[in-house]
Formats: sequence, C-alpha cells, structure tokens
Amino acid sequence: MDFLEVVKGRYSVRGYKPDPVEPEKLTAILEAARVAPTASNRQAFKIIVIDTAAHRDELKKVYSREWFVEAPVVIGVCSIPGQSWVRSDDKNYSDVDAAIVMDHIILAATALGLGTCWVGAFNPAAAKERLGLEDAWEPVAFTPIGYPRASNPNRPKKSLEELVTYI
Repeated sequence: MDFLEVVKGRYSVRGYKPDPVEPEKLTAILEAARVAPTASNRQAFKIIVIDTAAHRDELKKVYSREWFVEAPVVIGVCSIPGQSWVRSDDKNYSDVDAAIVMDHIILAATALGLGTCWVGAFNPAAAKERLGLEDAWEPVAFTPIGYPRASNPNRPKKSLEELVTYI
C-alpha cells in the first residue's frame, strides 16, 4: 500500500473480529516502532504487548470500553522521562517520542490490513498497577490491534487552509 493511502485510510476502529494477529505481522509492527525517530535517538520508551484474552480483566480496569478488549492484542507505549532528551527550556520530549512510536505502530498496522484505535483516555494508575509497569515508565497511549469487524468512514478533516500558515 502506498504511504499516502495508508495515512488517508487509517481510522479509529471500535469493533474487532476475534481472529488472531499473525506473528509476522506483529513483528513487523514492532519493528516499525523500533525504528521510529526519537529526540537525540535516546529511544527512551517501552512497548508493552498484551494478550487480550489472558489479561481481559486487567485491561478493563485500564480502559472500560468493551471494544478495547475485543482485539486479540493490545499494545501500550510507555515513555521513560528520566532517560528522554530535554530541551534547553526544560521541555522533556518523552511524550513526543512515545507519540511518534505509537504513530508508527498504528500506521504499520494499517498497512498490514489491521485496525487500531489510539486510546489516551485510559486510567494511568490502573495501567501501572494492573500491568505491573516499572515506576520509571509512564504509560502514554494504548491501542487494540486486530481485524476490523466493519469499516468505518473517516471523520471529516479540516482543510489545509484552516490548518496551515505559511510564513
């Protein structure tokens, strides 16, 4: 699939088939995340791959929507703020790096015919406790990964004129 087709074709999937994700597809997605650019190439992140069926109850505490636990896999991206690059004005790039990693994950999954839904409205305390995350790790985003039950139309997007300013 052409890159622009992937970007334009990606949408938030909120309904998944129970079909398993092939191991080679999951590996390709994780490889796309591994090579994501990070500030000063620190790679201060951890990717958590969660078998949904084995951790359904824990995941429901992290984010309670039923569709979140329909896909066979949930992936979480955690930043490690203490290892991240910090700009001269003390802006820590850990969240930016984690967002780039998650974007690579969802775009790679889309290219492979899988659905995702970027979830940021989760319970971070429950994520740390229920998933046994290390204290230094900050969960930033989660996504189910699986085959969509149905196709959803993309939401309307603003025009370039509304979003871009040329200086």
